[in-house]
Amino acid sequence: MTVYDVAVVGLGAMGSAALYHLARRGKRIIGFERETPAHLGGSSHGESRIIRLAYFEHSSYVPLLRRAYENWRALESGSGAKLLTVTGILEAGIPGSAVVQGSLAASRLHDLPHEMLTARAIMDRFPATSLPSDWEGVFQPDAGFLRPEKAIDTHIAGAKAAGAEVRLNTAVSAIEPTAGGVRLTLVDGTAIEAGAAVVSAGAWVGELIPELRPHLRLTRQVIGWFAPKAPELVGPTRLPVFMLEDADGMVYGFPDFAGTGVKVGFHGPGRLWNSADEARQDADKEDTDRLADFLGRYMPAAAGPAREAKTCIYTRTPDEDFIVDRHPDHPQIVIASPCSGHGFKFASVVGEITADLATAGQTRHDISRFAMGRLA
Repeated sequence: MTVYDVAVVGLGAMGSAALYHLARRGKRIIGFERETPAHLGGSSHGESRIIRLAYFEHSSYVPLLRRAYENWRALESGSGAKLLTVTGILEAGIPGSAVVQGSLAASRLHDLPHEMLTARAIMDRFPATSLPSDWEGVFQPDAGFLRPEKAIDTHIAGAKAAGAEVRLNTAVSAIEPTAGGVRLTLVDGTAIEAGAAVVSAGAWVGELIPELRPHLRLTRQVIGWFAPKAPELVGPTRLPVFMLEDADGMVYGFPDFAGTGVKVGFHGPGRLWNSADEARQDADKEDTDRLADFLGRYMPAAAGPAREAKTCIYTRTPDEDFIVDRHPDHPQIVIASPCSGHGFKFASVVGEITADLATAGQTRHDISRFAMGRLA
C-alpha cells in the first residue's frame, strides 16, 4: 500500500490551495474531491469572489490578507492565469453601519489607502448608485475580485504538475487517527494511509470531524445576475465591487465584467439546511425579487431583469470566524474550514498555512483567532 505524506480531503477553495502548497514542497500528496472542483453543491462556484484589504469583520485579518494578495499574484505569475482583478471597493450604508465603521477602523489601524465619502460624493463618482442623503461610505482602491473556478483549477493543475495525485468524484467517509498518522476510508471501502490529513471539506466537515457538527450552521445563500438598465455605468471601469448595508441587511455585488450582468447576493442569515446533501439549486422568483428590490432602491442602473440565480452554502461558526487549526486531540489532522461565507479570498494563504501545519506542526502566521478549541 502506498503511504502518502499528506492527504487532502476536499478540493474547493482551501483544499486546492493546500494541495498546491504541499505538492510544491516535494511531499507525496493525494487529494480527494467528492464531486468535481467548484461543483454547484458547494461553496466555491459563482464566477467571482470579492477580495479586499480593509476587513470590517475584524482588523486582525489584514496581515493574512496582505499575504493572500502576494500569493495570488505569485500564482498568477507562475501559471499565466488571470485570477485577480482590481476595481476598488465601495462600502456604504446607513449612519453607523457595521461595514463602513469596521472597514474604516481596519484602514486606520493598518494604514491602508482609503477615502471617506458622503452619499453625494459616491453618486457623483459612481453614477449607477442612488443613495439616501444620510448614507456614508468608504472606498478602498486595492480591492477587487477573484475568479473562483479558475483559481481552483489553477491550484489543482499546479499541484498535479508538482506530482500530486488527484482523485475526483471520490468521497471520503471517515478519517481515523493511527499511531503513524491517519487512515482515510473511501465510500467504496478502500483505505488510504497518510502521515497527516488536511480536512477542507466545507459543508461536509461536520461529517468527518463529528465534534464540530454541533457548532456549525449550514445556510442557503442566493446570488443573482441582473441585466443592467444602463450598461455604460456598471462595467468595471465605472463601478467597483460593492457592499451596501441598510436597516434590512447587507448586499454585496460585482460590476458586469463578463457580460453576464451585475451579480449581487445577500450576506445575511439565510435559510438553514440540516446537511450539505440537502443543498439544491432552487433559487426562485421570490429570491430574485428581493435582490431586484434592493438594486432598484440603491443601484437602479443595474436593476434590469434577472438573468440567472444560484444557491451556495455558508458553513458558519457561532462567531463567524474560520477554523484553521490542528485537531486538539489528533494533531496529525489539520482542519481548514468552515469559513462562514467570507473565506475564498484567503485561500492562497490558508493553503500555505495548512501546508505548514501538516508538515511542520506550526506556522509563522497568526491564526490564534481560528483555533478549534474556542468552540468548546
